[in-house]
Amino acid sequence: MGGADKGLILLHGRALIEHVVTGLQHQVGRLLINANRNREKYAVYGFPVITDSVDGYCGPLAGMLSAMQSASTPFLLCAPCDCPSPPPDLATRLAAALFRERVDASVAAHAGRLQPVFVLMRCSLAGRLREFLIRGGRGVGEWLSAQRAAVADFSDYPPDVFANINTKDDIRRFERPSSVGPTDGRPVGHHDNGDPWRAY
Repeated sequence: MGGADKGLILLHGRALIEHVVTGLQHQVGRLLINANRNREKYAVYGFPVITDSVDGYCGPLAGMLSAMQSASTPFLLCAPCDCPSPPPDLATRLAAALFRERVDASVAAHAGRLQPVFVLMRCSLAGRLREFLIRGGRGVGEWLSAQRAAVADFSDYPPDVFANINTKDDIRRFERPSSVGPTDGRPVGHHDNGDPWRAY
């Protein structure tokens, strides 16, 4: 995207962050936005804007750690803002899988493929996550595997329910009438190279 801040890119005339906020705010008690740049622009949406609490760009897990440390609830739901059309029952299904398996984290999957940045985790994992990052760990999938995360299946949704926007062609595809595209009541979310990606 030429270095553009993904969360502020327009889709159907609205910033991507707005599409995801519209959906997630009905699924969680409180929203947080993780952003390491353009923080003042994200602050206008009225939610706390948090930055990575560890030095250097450590990827999505750094934002998840910061959110765990800032959250006032025992659980953290994460979703990326470059995926404007996640399921409206994201939180419900992830929670059901987590409690069913009696684990500390759950992750979404579609057609056998994990979607590791769509995750629900107990905030009590913050200490373990910080140690993982300090040791050089970066992969969300690797981290979730170590936590024995439960899997919530979304295969009954269309194939592109977790499709994300990485190029201008993707924007045009999402804006076509036949596209799955975002709708009101659908879930936000992580960043690539510093772009905000998650609402919690």
